[in-house]
Amino acid sequence: MSDNHWLADQFNQRRDRLLAAAFRMLGSSAEAEDAVQEAWLKLSRADICDVQNLGGWLTTVVARVCLDMLRTRKSRREEPLTLTENNAAVELTEPETMLADAIGPALLVVLDMLAPAERVAFVLHDMFDLRFEEIAAIVGRTPAAARQLASRARRRVRGAPAPTDGIEPHRDVVTAFLAASREGDFQHLISVLSPNVVMRADELAVRTSAQRTQQGAPSLAPEVRGASCVADVFKGRARGAVPVMIDGEPGAVWAMGEHVRAAFLFSFEGGKIAAIDLVMHPLDLAELSVEFL
Repeated sequence: MSDNHWLADQFNQRRDRLLAAAFRMLGSSAEAEDAVQEAWLKLSRADICDVQNLGGWLTTVVARVCLDMLRTRKSRREEPLTLTENNAAVELTEPETMLADAIGPALLVVLDMLAPAERVAFVLHDMFDLRFEEIAAIVGRTPAAARQLASRARRRVRGAPAPTDGIEPHRDVVTAFLAASREGDFQHLISVLSPNVVMRADELAVRTSAQRTQQGAPSLAPEVRGASCVADVFKGRARGAVPVMIDGEPGAVWAMGEHVRAAFLFSFEGGKIAAIDLVMHPLDLAELSVEFL
């Protein structure tokens, strides 16, 4: 079998799944077909010698094409697409990709109300089980911001507020973390951090830190792992940070008035902080819903 025939065969094996993903992101079978065809064109022109997961590569390509199409649609202020018989004809062929409840016209209407990045993050994670690290690369966000996009979309789709279970204990942990950080209490910081905690900072945060080292700002790496190392980063810092609710979950921000300049997104495990994502990029911050306490 020639290389072209092999590629075509591999693509056709995955075509139904790609079409289903595109349809969920776009809500239009015609546009989904266009997105999948664009993925084939990119595949036929690409050097995939080093691609180890062709299915994942194709899903990423289709998702990026769909995201561009959604953004173009929004910039033109088009009306949401309506479901037609052709739309309804696109069915998932792999049971593991289906939601517990079938996707119907009502959900497609709700999906059309989401921002492009929200819709893509929700579809890829909740319907197609992609990891947030993969989704982050597609939507141009940090993994934490991608997680927040999907979480906000999920609540809007369900038409319900965020669950309150665990919010108060987590809020207390964030408050204790900020207090220990301001006071330089290393042991108290350690006590609220998971031993395997990971801190991630976006590119703007890293760059801003490097520019301010002469003024005493900490040297910030894109990723820091382990309770001791993360505690070192925050010891004596976070003086201007205040606790807030971010997308219905406990977090913290550094703000001027109510203009958020940096956000701290927390993940929790076993009553301790398991991950901290420092977000400064304006596009990421604009995606966050911040409620000052």
